[in-house]
Amino acid sequence: MDFRSAGLLDSVFEPPVARPAWARTMLPATVMARFVASVVAAVALGVLGCRERFADLRPEPPAEASPPAVQPEQAARPPWARGDAPEIADIVSRVRGSVVNISAEKLVEVPRSPLYADPLYRYFFGEPPARRRKSLGSGVVASADGFILTNAHVIEGADEIQVQVERQGRVRQRFEARVVGADRPSDLALLRIDAQGLGPLELADSSLAREGDLVLALGNPFGVGQTVTMGIISAKGRADIGIAEYEDFIQTDAAINPGNSGGALVDMRGRLVGINTAILSRTGGSLGIGFAIPSNMVRDIMRELRERGHVSRGWLGIEIQELTPELVARLGVAPDTEGVVVAAVRSGGPAAAAGIVTGDVIVALDGRPIESAGHLRNAIAALGAGRRARLEVRRGGRTRTARVVLGQLPSSEEAVGIGGESLLRGVSVGPVDDEVRRRLRLRGHVEGVVVTGVLAGSPAWEVGLREGDLVISVNGRRVRSPAEFEDQARVAADRAVVLVMRRGRQFYLSWSGP
Repeated sequence: MDFRSAGLLDSVFEPPVARPAWARTMLPATVMARFVASVVAAVALGVLGCRERFADLRPEPPAEASPPAVQPEQAARPPWARGDAPEIADIVSRVRGSVVNISAEKLVEVPRSPLYADPLYRYFFGEPPARRRKSLGSGVVASADGFILTNAHVIEGADEIQVQVERQGRVRQRFEARVVGADRPSDLALLRIDAQGLGPLELADSSLAREGDLVLALGNPFGVGQTVTMGIISAKGRADIGIAEYEDFIQTDAAINPGNSGGALVDMRGRLVGINTAILSRTGGSLGIGFAIPSNMVRDIMRELRERGHVSRGWLGIEIQELTPELVARLGVAPDTEGVVVAAVRSGGPAAAAGIVTGDVIVALDGRPIESAGHLRNAIAALGAGRRARLEVRRGGRTRTARVVLGQLPSSEEAVGIGGESLLRGVSVGPVDDEVRRRLRLRGHVEGVVVTGVLAGSPAWEVGLREGDLVISVNGRRVRSPAEFEDQARVAADRAVVLVMRRGRQFYLSWSGP
């Protein structure tokens, strides 16, 4: 049978005439496909075999890393000190209820017309008009039973003080506050509100704080509400800045603005490192240079204000200045001497009794080197009156030890506030110095104490005692210093008769207890 003629072969092979030479030499497509498939299969089997044969040569996978164990000494350190990320939000949540907002108001007399000098005019038209001035600040809860720390300048001269406390759940409560005591030389004040169950801040040891430590500043800047800012401790021991008489500030770059005064500077454990007090600024806002009173100073002053209503400071009776290279050469001491120079000695003072003279160089107090004049002044003040101190003094080429009993800082440098059950509670007084004499136009022989604040609603406020009044006597006894005023005020529980001078006119104010 002729398959070609029947057309059966054309379906498998093309006619030779129609195919090119290269196509006629190739294998059929089906054969080629089977060949390629066989090669691919062989290669695949070879690869699998190699993997199984050399499986034991592959490295073991790395074990899953476990976190390093925290050593006992590391566990006591805060997370940021162990290298962990600080939980700032947790710290803020824990301490924010311990920082309060303070609002202080006082009456300010407007410029008076000369007509008010006429008693008949005042009889018909009353006393000169006055307006209320309001200031805002911050404070720190110091105890669960209502003691509040703040700056003295926040409540200075205030007639009415209100404290806003944030309870759990951010419920805000307002309380009227009274002044337990205010200490202008350090710019600290202690208030008391009628509240229980508050959350006080733990006080850190500020001497252990280091430059570079992270800190948070909490307060009420510009009255916008409680605000938190963050920074570091930029420096320690800042003094001679001119903010307060006794300065040992912590410097920080955490933003502090008007209204932050009296607020908290806390560390990464949520402990109080300092009380925010002031800033250096040309604009009125923060430029990254803020100052806080260190917690160690706060602790000592708070204790005295709470116990006595004022601060008793030690006194040497000398004037001191920094030791410069020129003074070293002139005084004949060793070139490597460090300390402060005695520029003057008050006759009859503790230093004079111990044999210290002008030109002596004090290099150590109780075995601790003296770093600066401010350092010595703060250290002596902190020791308190009646304490014994050991001074290492260099005079020429010799070194001697002077043992001294510290005196009481003269009352001309102190101020007190009266608390307790006295009829003069709520009254703060200060000394009559040259500035007060100039401002009140006092004659040289006039003695007394000047009223620096009267709490609104107190008995003294109700009978008309006001800030700026000069108190000459209490219950017939002359008062020439804040300490004498305090002594008389504390025994005035049943009756108070106060001789007052106001604008050159003397008069009595009297009131009795319930």
